[in-house]
Amino acid sequence: MIVDFHTHIFPEKIAVKTIQKLEEKAGVKAFTDGREESLLNSMKKAGVDISVILPVVTSPAQFDTVNRFAAAVNEKYEGKSMRLVSFGGIHPDSSDYKNKLREIKSLGLKGIKLHPDYQDTFFDDIRYLRILDYASQLDLTIVVHAGVDIGYPDNVRCTIEGICKVLDEVRPKKLVLAHYGAFKLWEEVQERIAGRDVYLDTANITGYIGDEIFLKILKKHGADKILFATDSPWNGQEETLAHLRRLVSDENDLQKILGLNAQKLM
Repeated sequence: MIVDFHTHIFPEKIAVKTIQKLEEKAGVKAFTDGREESLLNSMKKAGVDISVILPVVTSPAQFDTVNRFAAAVNEKYEGKSMRLVSFGGIHPDSSDYKNKLREIKSLGLKGIKLHPDYQDTFFDDIRYLRILDYASQLDLTIVVHAGVDIGYPDNVRCTIEGICKVLDEVRPKKLVLAHYGAFKLWEEVQERIAGRDVYLDTANITGYIGDEIFLKILKKHGADKILFATDSPWNGQEETLAHLRRLVSDENDLQKILGLNAQKLM
């Protein structure tokens, strides 16, 4: 089973326009148009069995809409052999964050996505620390955008320093650092993050990371806590799979990365 642990879709009526807007801001071309059907077609072509959807709540007012949509996705695909599994989301400015996290849990959502840049909050801010701590108590998986965001390159809100503070002070049980630890900060990831008790996903690294630093991080961190991920529609599922299969020579390690680790985590 192949699990893509980091993908995005948008409601049909806004998907195409949303992708076009994000393409303009980031100066990159998406691999799909952000629609549910387009992701499913990509999965069929690449041989991906499950794609984990990671919604971002960009304002507290979006909480209900985003999480109800996530729950509806899960209900639609429950029991299907090829399926989408959506996490939920929460904004750091949400009032009564504990109640909000319990609601996410009650909806059957397995985790949450945080995006410090889109949510204009540094990762080691007390509001995030509280969310991380309580989400861990609820056994929710937490995926966070780490490192540079192409659309916000001048103000990195999830820094290596901030990540280390979170790992030291909160020690979240199921934290996933997207983009192989921190996008475009991979030398520091290799020095300070690799080997620690945290998951790394491979979202949107194809075409950006060098082979040597990828393998250094893999060797130091170990394959048990690395997750195949694409950041679809921002990177292709076929392309990322080919990249990983070329780099990871040990078949046992490859199978862990492509799906076994994700299945254990979820």
